Amino acid sequence: MTASPRPQGPGRRLVPAYLATQGRTAAAGTHRLERLSVLHAAADLPAGLGGEHRQLWELVRPGALTVAEAAAHLRLPVSATVFIAADLAERGALAVRAPIPSAQPVNRDLAERLLSGLRALK
Repeated sequence: MTASPRPQGPGRRLVPAYLATQGRTAAAGTHRLERLSVLHAAADLPAGLGGEHRQLWELVRPGALTVAEAAAHLRLPVSATVFIAADLAERGALAVRAPIPSAQPVNRDLAERLLSGLRALK
């Protein structure tokens, strides 16, 4: 019985994710990134960075993306993307903004009074 070969083609990365992070298990530096942290390019790409670092920087250069969105575009796990983004943020190439907080529940009484007031304007 022969073993089936590993899947090839567009669904499989040629470089494993652990190589993109140089085998690290913790992000370097002081930046705390979450899945919904917002990334955007802050400066030019520092010399000596290539591969996934360059791809991430080029991806967010035209506009902001969350870490999770960037991971999907790069076809990397979110944890690996966090490491790469932290590297770029430490070198000043990326600016990181905290996730947008969830909206507070609507005060139903206030909304009903507002609606009544708007209806009275007719």
